[in-house]
Amino acid sequence: MESVLTIGEVSKRSGVASSALRFYEEKGLVVSERAGSGHRRYHRSVLRRIAFIIFAQRIGLTLDEIGEELGKLPEGRTPGPEDWHELSSKWLARIDQRAAELQRLRQGLTECIGCGCLSFKACWIANPDDRKGTSGPGPRSWV
Repeated sequence: MESVLTIGEVSKRSGVASSALRFYEEKGLVVSERAGSGHRRYHRSVLRRIAFIIFAQRIGLTLDEIGEELGKLPEGRTPGPEDWHELSSKWLARIDQRAAELQRLRQGLTECIGCGCLSFKACWIANPDDRKGTSGPGPRSWV
């Protein structure tokens, strides 16, 4: 089994488009070596970095934040499970915040939109006596 992969192999294994891999490399999130032909060759461990990037994006980290996190990984060796755990454990609060936000959205779908009034001004469930009207226009409960 070879320890290096072509960009096509990395794309197929990771499910990430080749163009995205080149973009990640431009941003410094992944590294490749160039073969004599100039083609990119990736160390097999790049698959873990890509999985990390995908998960981080799904929980809402920006590419800059992801780059900062990846910069904390050890140099000179392939990061192990303990390294990945240390990075990802810091995301638990962010995941909890996202879960709470999704719960509020779910509640809004069933309680506010589901009631049919579609009006925070008139809604006796979400905004009795138009209390939210004093804080400005728009859906204040969801911002």
